[in-house]
Amino acid sequence: MVKLLIVDDEPIEREGMQAILQHAFEELEVRQAKNGRAAVELAAEWQPDVVFMDIMMPGMSGLEAVEEIQRLHPRTQFVMVTAFDTFDYARQAIKLGVKDYLLKPSKASEIAETAGRLFEGLKQREQENAERQQEQAAFQKALAIVETDIVTQLLFDHVHEVHIDLLVGMLDNPPAEEKFVMTVLVPEGTERFYPEIKERVRRRSNSWIGACYGNQLPLVVFRDPAQSFRSQAIGLAKEILAVSRTKEQEGWFVGIGDVCGPLGDIRNSYQKSLIATMDLKVPSRYRFYSDELAGGNPGGISAIKHEEKRLLDFVRLGEWETVETLVLDLIRQMERTGENALQTQQRSLEFLWITARLMGEMGIEVEAPFYSVAANDHRQLILETRKLADGLKAAYTEHHSRLEVDKIQQIKQFIMEHSHEDISLDALARKVDLSPIYISKMFKEKLGINYIDFLTESRIEKAKKLLADPEKSLKEISLEVGYHEPNYFSKVFKKMNGVSPKEYRKGMLNAPDTQEAAT
Repeated sequence: MVKLLIVDDEPIEREGMQAILQHAFEELEVRQAKNGRAAVELAAEWQPDVVFMDIMMPGMSGLEAVEEIQRLHPRTQFVMVTAFDTFDYARQAIKLGVKDYLLKPSKASEIAETAGRLFEGLKQREQENAERQQEQAAFQKALAIVETDIVTQLLFDHVHEVHIDLLVGMLDNPPAEEKFVMTVLVPEGTERFYPEIKERVRRRSNSWIGACYGNQLPLVVFRDPAQSFRSQAIGLAKEILAVSRTKEQEGWFVGIGDVCGPLGDIRNSYQKSLIATMDLKVPSRYRFYSDELAGGNPGGISAIKHEEKRLLDFVRLGEWETVETLVLDLIRQMERTGENALQTQQRSLEFLWITARLMGEMGIEVEAPFYSVAANDHRQLILETRKLADGLKAAYTEHHSRLEVDKIQQIKQFIMEHSHEDISLDALARKVDLSPIYISKMFKEKLGINYIDFLTESRIEKAKKLLADPEKSLKEISLEVGYHEPNYFSKVFKKMNGVSPKEYRKGMLNAPDTQEAAT
């Protein structure tokens, strides 16, 4: 229904104009004003789509009324009606954006034709507005997907064809120099609260909101320089927790990770925010990682960093007994150095996360390992850790059992059996009837490693076993695993293991039997 206002100081002119227009157009709501001031007052309340405005009226002229109405309602369109065909009036009307001009007296057909052009323009404008709104809604939806995709990549290191910098550039809220992760735990069945949580987060702080994983909703929060880190995080945590209702408070909790700088460090803050949710027995229902869990001997993390490369090698090769040994040895070592059970649990969980992350990169669907309760002592921690390690092993075994007939399994097996040969990507592609580009992409997506690195790892692992035989020279071993130049073999070996083949052999032969078995 188009709203049309007729303004004229002559009643007969107004009535005649209204009769003509209502006869020509069905969906039309018409009102009248007897002068410019009355038109301005009525337009302020009614907001007409079109105004037929007489120019010469007592008091406020038609041009003055147009200017005032247009100031209040820029979208209103005007047709000037006058008995004076002067260029000066027309020029002023054009400056005000008047759409058309009618001379008195006008034929009914001329009035209807003029109104029809305006109504058609209004219809087209409404259609364009509707299309713009749809496009804007679709764009906002796409931005929400981009935002959750960015968070997913940062937290879980998922492979994505679009570079994350390009995705970040699409968002209206670029990341601040400093940021931190908050993980919101919500009870199952409370998904209806997610929109309200997001709305409260948006209102309180600039952030990226991730997708909900199980009962965990991760938030990447940008530091507000006007507040301290703790006050900003506590304010946001309280705002989120206010969503919960009295009957549904149990299970709500917010873990707060440390402040980090580069985007690549966000995963570390996320892991710490998860660790902060390990013990929910806090009255405030939120905890900072740094408050109770971050203490202890920093050697724990150093040990993890030192052993991480070995751990990843063993996971890729499926040597789960060795993986479990590495984790349990870490727990026993920290017990010997006096670390309490909760701090040790934190370190061992980081170790297990490294394993789960690599499995995800290899295309193995596995939930992030998480201790169900805080450990009371190291003995209990060892038992719980074995259960988590067994779960990871089961996921690995199930995944690879499904890949028995898959090309990637054929390729992996072929490389491991022929790693001592000169296997080019082209030769491998011909062997399995695939393109080299596809094989390279498949390797990265399925195993989380490129073809050359996997071939190198296979050769080095074979070399480690051969080094246990003191009768074999380094030259013989290098040739047997596929390296024609012993010096190059030594460089590769040291790069991957931190020690030369000679030093590695010396350590193996001098180590106790138990350590030899673990190695």
